[in-house]
Amino acid sequence: MVHAYFMIQVALWQVLNDPRLGKIDVILVSHMHGDHVGDKYIAAVGNDVCSETSFPVNVLPNTSTINIAMAKDAIIMTGSEMPKLFVIKLGALVSVTITTVPAAHSNDVSFEMIGGKLGKLLASPDVGAYAGPPTGFVLTFSNGLVGNLLGDTGITAEQKTVVGDYYKAKLAVMNINDTLTSGPKEAAWVVNKLVKPKLVISSHANQPSTTDGKVIEGTRVDSFITMSKIPVHVPLSGVAMSFNKKEFCIKYC
Repeated sequence: MVHAYFMIQVALWQVLNDPRLGKIDVILVSHMHGDHVGDKYIAAVGNDVCSETSFPVNVLPNTSTINIAMAKDAIIMTGSEMPKLFVIKLGALVSVTITTVPAAHSNDVSFEMIGGKLGKLLASPDVGAYAGPPTGFVLTFSNGLVGNLLGDTGITAEQKTVVGDYYKAKLAVMNINDTLTSGPKEAAWVVNKLVKPKLVISSHANQPSTTDGKVIEGTRVDSFITMSKIPVHVPLSGVAMSFNKKEFCIKYC
């Protein structure tokens, strides 16, 4: 399973960095023969003359169509009974199971989101619109990584029983806002005692927390890092961190 996942990641990396492919929005598949859906391909342009061409890169059972669609975020258009096959293959590679968990916070809707006459009524201080209980999420990815987005919340029992004990989340995104939610001290207690992940991403500090990519001393993020026994990764604007199935940050950490 690990080998198969590694090979998929290599294939996607090769597609993303293949100069023969530009921006792709839609892939049209006429039928499932290997020379149309893509069972193998030439490693690079100019490797062979046409009469002696070999195709050393075998992409089965995945197909180049699947790899390109995933790497380029493209849509596969096809007919007959073929869509079902692609749905199954794509689902096996990118599937994620999502579970909601309770969060202790408010969930009112701003009148500005509603507009019209109803929006004007909601602007009154004695009228509100409630959208139901707020939630957090546990995400189980197809590569085995289990992550937890706690959302805006205080301390709840489910952070231990559901997130920590049952799903055993190894990556947690923890709010540290301290306004109607957990502050740095409570957030550190949640990750140290309840969820017990291997890595934490600090979230929703609600104040300037970094300068030139460095954490500012005395901020909520700084306090959270100090009190957390779990390694904390600090998100930076415009930077997307990547994590593997072993719960290691492998890019932009």
